[in-house]
Amino acid sequence: MGSTERIREYLDYKGITKYKFCNDLGFSNKFLDNSSNMGTDKACKILHHYPEINSEWLLTGNGSMIKEDNTNIVIMNNDRKTIDSLHVSQEIPLYDLEAVAGLRELFSSGKPQRVLDTIKIPNLPKCDGAISVTGDSMYPLLKSGDIILYKETEFDNIFFGEMYLLSVKLNDWEEYITVKYVQKSEQGSEFVKLVSQNSHHQPKDIHISKISALALIKASIRINTMM
Repeated sequence: MGSTERIREYLDYKGITKYKFCNDLGFSNKFLDNSSNMGTDKACKILHHYPEINSEWLLTGNGSMIKEDNTNIVIMNNDRKTIDSLHVSQEIPLYDLEAVAGLRELFSSGKPQRVLDTIKIPNLPKCDGAISVTGDSMYPLLKSGDIILYKETEFDNIFFGEMYLLSVKLNDWEEYITVKYVQKSEQGSEFVKLVSQNSHHQPKDIHISKISALALIKASIRINTMM
């Protein structure tokens, strides 16, 4: 089977007419009439227009027609002496962080309209919610687009050296949300040191009064698209 035959198979699978395919990509209406392999330029144009097509399948016939997603789930903070019990089944809300003013508002309200989706993963520690990560401060452990699952907590229950989702007040009306390791500070018990995984981000000591909300990160989810 040549690559043009595989394209016909894909169009049948998606219910796309040959006319629409040729018209959308600017190809001759006779492009799909032969069974030969297409040129690299046309293959690149097709893969750009239909990004879900597995390029290896299109060019060689190997693998699946549609790209597959591979999900990595990592349970965090599971090496301390007190281990959380695992829940066989739970539904964890994935929140839209852009729809709230800060973590404190999200934690206290948990309004349904802020829920983008529900995550169902067996055998995880108890989690209160999940959000998508932005930025690179915890790279490579976390990268932008990863999902973190968290359990709300208070500063009195903190485990130094572990990873937290924090809301840090810059002033009376502005705060920023970040993911950091929380460590003891050399400046005394009223301060903590926020440390990034990424060595390009310098550690920062802040007063504990600046922390308006705190959650221990229980797990992370990364979806890798198989090319």
